[in-house]
This record gives sequence, structure tokens and C-alpha cells, in this order.
Amino acid sequence: MRDTFLFDLDGTLLPFDIDEFIHIYFREMGRHFHDMIDGKKLAEYIMASTEAMIKNLEPLPNEEKFMLHFSKLVGDDALAVYKSRFDQFYDERFDLVRECVLHVPEIVESIELLKDKGYELVVATNPIFPIKAVHKRIEWAGLDIDDFSYISCYEKNSFCKPNIQFYQEVLDAIGKGPENCYMVGNDVQEDLIAGELGMETYLITDYLIDRKNGDTESTYKGNYQDFYEFVKGLEAIA
Repeated sequence: MRDTFLFDLDGTLLPFDIDEFIHIYFREMGRHFHDMIDGKKLAEYIMASTEAMIKNLEPLPNEEKFMLHFSKLVGDDALAVYKSRFDQFYDERFDLVRECVLHVPEIVESIELLKDKGYELVVATNPIFPIKAVHKRIEWAGLDIDDFSYISCYEKNSFCKPNIQFYQEVLDAIGKGPENCYMVGNDVQEDLIAGELGMETYLITDYLIDRKNGDTESTYKGNYQDFYEFVKGLEAIA
């Protein structure tokens, strides 16, 4: 029985345009680090280390993989200072990125309805951010972090989307099989790959990301309103 929903976060639970998010994120990051490094160079370093982290399939926490590559760019001696500054950024400045977020009541109502019907809810966001940044983005969406039994993040996850190992890692953590789960997301390449494990997938089309512009093979597809109607039609979990 499918009794569990895995949700992507950015562009799914949290409605925004990803390009606008990235622009504001690196703008504020550059301002935060202005006395240490040029903002454009910092963005290049972060993107390069994130890419290295995604490609690294060793069973190590993503945070460790990111910092291993980042230290090669800024130097081992400076790494501790950068880590402290990153932590400070998410405490003090990350909320400024919230300006790109839109309010879509249908997604909040869908979560409330799934809770009422007894479904287990999981945030299966790409674990490239620290947990405090994930928690903030869930709250920006108007949702309660306590409603989710599991939330992915770069401190505890060892794989990233679109690696299918990420989804297996989440399933192992929540003790569910793919036949028990739906995966809901807006990214064709990163989210629909969960279907290869046997999950049913729902592609949210409002902020669709499809890097190949090809056929989208999802079990279900629709906008936020369509998803809400889908949730309304589900039976409650006994």
C-alpha cells in the first residue's frame, strides 16, 4: 500500500523560480563574505564544490565531500573561518532570500489534507544545503517541520539527486519500500528517477525543470491545483 509521500522542496513544496532564487542567494552570500572574497569567485567556488559533491559517490556525508573540495580552493588554513561564516550566513542573512518565494495555498492545503488522511510525509530535497537552511525553506512555504518524519540535508545524506542512490538512502532511513511511496517533484531529471526504483511519481508543472526538453515519464502530472484534486481523491490510511 502506498502510504508515504516524498516531496521535493524547491519549486515543489516551496514555489519559486530557481533562477531567481540562485541570483538572490549568491547576491546575499557575496555581501556576507565581501571582506573575505570577491562574490563572483565565491559563487564559482561554491558551484564547483557542489558539483564535486554530487559526483562523489563515496559513502561519506555530503558536507564532508563539499568541504573537502572547497578546502582545495580556499586553503586548509582558511576553511574553519569559511565554515563559521557559512553558518552565520544561514542564521543571519539567508531569510533575505525569501523575497523570491510565492504563496500557493493549494500546496499547503494538500499537505494538511494528507496529514488528516494519515499519510507519512517526507522532505526529499536535494541534500546540498545544511539542515538549518532546509528548515527555513520549509517554514517559508508555510509548513511545519514537525509534520515530516524525515528531512534530507547535507549533514546526514551521502548522495545527491539525480543519483538513484539518494532515493534508496531515503527509503532505508524511513524503513519503506518503493511500493509504499509516491515521489512528488518539479524536476524531470532529478525527481522522476525515483520511478526506476518502483515509486509512483507526480510531476508538478508550475515550476517545471526539464534540462533535456524530452518526454516526461511520470505516473501523474499536473499543476498545484491538479495535485490538490489528486490528494482529495485519495483514500485515508486505516
